[in-house]
Amino acid sequence: MMADARAPWFVGWGTLALINAGLAQGKNRSGLLWFLLSLVLGPIATLILVVMPKVRPTLF
Repeated sequence: MMADARAPWFVGWGTLALINAGLAQGKNRSGLLWFLLSLVLGPIATLILVVMPKVRPTLF
């Protein structure tokens, strides 16, 4: 019964991590790194990503 009550939290947390990976890639950052960070930090990682500026690609 306890596992059934926690299932929506795990689904939501995983979905947020996927969204954060997409946000990171949109800002030219590592999607995999931010996915893993999001699994640990959750909504705090989202806040950090939204505030961070987009990385410019290097010329060389």
